[in-house]
Amino acid sequence: MQIYLPIAELSVNLFLIFGMGGAVGFLSGMFGVGGGFLMTPLLIFTGIPPAVAVGTEASQIVASSVSGAIAHWRRRGIDLKLGMVLLIGGVIGSVAGIWLFRLFRALGQIDLVISLSYVTFLGVVGALMMLESIRAIARAQHGKPPIIRRPGQHMWVHGLPFKMRFKISGIYVSAIPVIGIGVVVGLLAAIMGVGGGFVMVPALIYILRVPTNVVIGTSLFQVVMITALVTVLHATANQTVDMILAMILMAGGVIGAQFGARAGQKLKGEQLRALLALMVLGVCTRLAVGLVAKPDELFSLNLGSVAP
Repeated sequence: MQIYLPIAELSVNLFLIFGMGGAVGFLSGMFGVGGGFLMTPLLIFTGIPPAVAVGTEASQIVASSVSGAIAHWRRRGIDLKLGMVLLIGGVIGSVAGIWLFRLFRALGQIDLVISLSYVTFLGVVGALMMLESIRAIARAQHGKPPIIRRPGQHMWVHGLPFKMRFKISGIYVSAIPVIGIGVVVGLLAAIMGVGGGFVMVPALIYILRVPTNVVIGTSLFQVVMITALVTVLHATANQTVDMILAMILMAGGVIGAQFGARAGQKLKGEQLRALLALMVLGVCTRLAVGLVAKPDELFSLNLGSVAP
């Protein structure tokens, strides 16, 4: 069954897009990630223009993250002060990212920039995740306890100025790294169409030593706010948000996430991280091959209509 996407300006198979949403939703429920870093490349693989894939996926992340943020808010699992400082950096990064997006699009290089960003970022993240999961599996096989990162341990960031006290998180750190993390996440959301939670969560835990029970809710709060801003900016400045495509993906994602959450309970943490790392590296490899492979046609000619 074909359905026309007005912003993407092409027809796609409804069941294929719904199935993609369900598959990524399944992975999101299994691994506890937003799935944007997988969905955007998949949309590109199916022929969706990269600019539309980025803008549309940002809108889908808003919807998929709201329910989780509300649940953590009710359990008082959100450090609102920390989230607001992260949001300051996120707004700066988002505006800068949208400006860069428009610049590269005007130069006709936005597709290349998006692909290179994914290849670089997914390659680094996937490799680090794979190394960490291999070490964890090896420690488990030898009967050694996992390495525990305790809140409150001091690092180089604790020597920076402009310190602030975040009572809910129980930390006293400089605002500089907090804003910096927000800027990075904002840039990723604008250029790559991802929520950035898979960057923010490790950064809050390992750099700022935020307790895990506060990290997820605070990250979701930031993701909702930033992706909502990015969606509005993409829709107004770039006209790259296809809501029909977004709604189909949302419907499939909601259903898939329920099954993924159940499946994830049957695997160990290090096994989940290893599988996720393999998928991340697989997507990275597929994008890299697309960048260097010789196309079927070296040249293409697009004749637009000329007004009389």
